[in-house]
Amino acid sequence: MENLVFSLNATVPVFLMMLLGLLFHRLGWIDDMFASKMNKFVFLVPLPVLVFQDLATVDFSEVWNLKFVLFCFGATFLSIVIAAAASLLLRDGSVRGEFIQASYRSSAALLGIAFIQNIYGNAGMAPLMIIGSVPLYNVIAVVVLALFHPERKGMDRAMWKITLKGIVTNPIIIGIAAGLLWSALCMPMPPILEKTVSNVGAMATPLGLMAMGATFDIRKAFAKVKPAVAASMLKLVGFTAIFLPLAVMLGFRREELVAILVMLGSATTVSCFVMAKNMGHEGVLSSSVVMLTTLFSAFTLTGWLYILRSMGLV
Repeated sequence: MENLVFSLNATVPVFLMMLLGLLFHRLGWIDDMFASKMNKFVFLVPLPVLVFQDLATVDFSEVWNLKFVLFCFGATFLSIVIAAAASLLLRDGSVRGEFIQASYRSSAALLGIAFIQNIYGNAGMAPLMIIGSVPLYNVIAVVVLALFHPERKGMDRAMWKITLKGIVTNPIIIGIAAGLLWSALCMPMPPILEKTVSNVGAMATPLGLMAMGATFDIRKAFAKVKPAVAASMLKLVGFTAIFLPLAVMLGFRREELVAILVMLGSATTVSCFVMAKNMGHEGVLSSSVVMLTTLFSAFTLTGWLYILRSMGLV
């Protein structure tokens, strides 16, 4: 019972914030445009600032863990390979790009930081998990959406330039780089700056989760049921069942395991839908997977966390 209470205390507050966003949207206090603006604001300002704060205020040598970063990269890459193989079973080839992207691409930055903060009081290993997975998320997303484009346009030099620019200018990547540089140079943070950074970073989790909840639409979750359910099962159960035991065998514990759990088994990020639409795909499958994984991850993440807690690993 103690382990179950621990798991519920870690997951329920996160999803209650999303339910608040949904409630405010139903009441008309948050409309679609406001939710979209709030999502963009969190991505551009508070989230990068929060990542910067967690990295800038600790010893660089204590934060960096090459083994952990390489594991996150390797697990992400193999997850993409598995998703690509599974997509070959789909009858409708036009949705393969959306299926692959929605199957592997987690809401790693927002939910990862939210969960680890909720359990340990800081972002912990989330920034390093982001280093190992998010750049690969973005590159492969563009590649698969271009290769499996409904009109088969494929990749070209312009698309590669857009991809690389998107990675280099990604606010979260910039926040990580700035935080690591600040820590490596051992620069002091004046109290005025520290308080300002802390206040801005504190907005990331509540605003981001409420914005995510406000954009939830249960009707879209059932638009393409069979491929959406298959992708959701891979996202919430399949990859975690494969790679989490391997992470335990390699000696990862506590914040490391929670970060890996979120990377593997959290809800599909909303940006999947945005990117799919912008690259000429229908977007219905992407939005369906986002909705289903957001709805059911409250239960699956609690279950995985309960198992890890019962085994004394977190």
